[in-house]
Amino acid sequence: MSETAKNSPEDLQDVNAEQAAAEDITSEALEAESEDIVIEDPVTALQAEVAELKDRLLRQAAEVENTRRRAKKDVEDAGNYAITKFARELLDVGDNLRRALDAAGDTSAADPVMKTLVEGVEMTEQTLLRALEKNGVEKLEPLGEKLDPNKHQAVFEMPNPEYPDGHVAQVMQAGYMLKGRLLRPAMVGVTKNPAGEAPAKDDTPGGNVDTSA
Repeated sequence: MSETAKNSPEDLQDVNAEQAAAEDITSEALEAESEDIVIEDPVTALQAEVAELKDRLLRQAAEVENTRRRAKKDVEDAGNYAITKFARELLDVGDNLRRALDAAGDTSAADPVMKTLVEGVEMTEQTLLRALEKNGVEKLEPLGEKLDPNKHQAVFEMPNPEYPDGHVAQVMQAGYMLKGRLLRPAMVGVTKNPAGEAPAKDDTPGGNVDTSA
């Protein structure tokens, strides 16, 4: 008897059901694979690649420009502030000339030789200051100005009714700027008037506003 004849109708139904189920699973798998496989448009792919390359090019161009600007600034700073050390050494010369003039005092009644000597020192000081100014060095004479920690170094406090509190009442040593950069702060004495004493009128904008509240 053949094998087909041996199978009962129930067995044949089970086999058919299994084959149908297998076909359904295979069909679902093929549909899932077809959904995962996306055929990319070559034009869209090229456009995306071009956009990415353009973005990279712009970033590299920006980096090159920033590097060029930094290099240019470094060259400018080197040119502007190359004399910093030399200028500071010249300031000592100017200080000594000023001390000599202050020590000489009024020479109007001095003998001709002394008067000529003092005039020569004054001319030397003025020549030095002009040479410094020509090279971008500016002298700070802050007498009467409000204390600026960026330019002034307060050495002591002193009462002086001629100036409001916190203003420069005495300059111990002049300060200097080199092309907008502090070369040396001015050493100053700052006013601090006794309590209850009316301070002097401050002509600066907002200088007389009461900020104690």
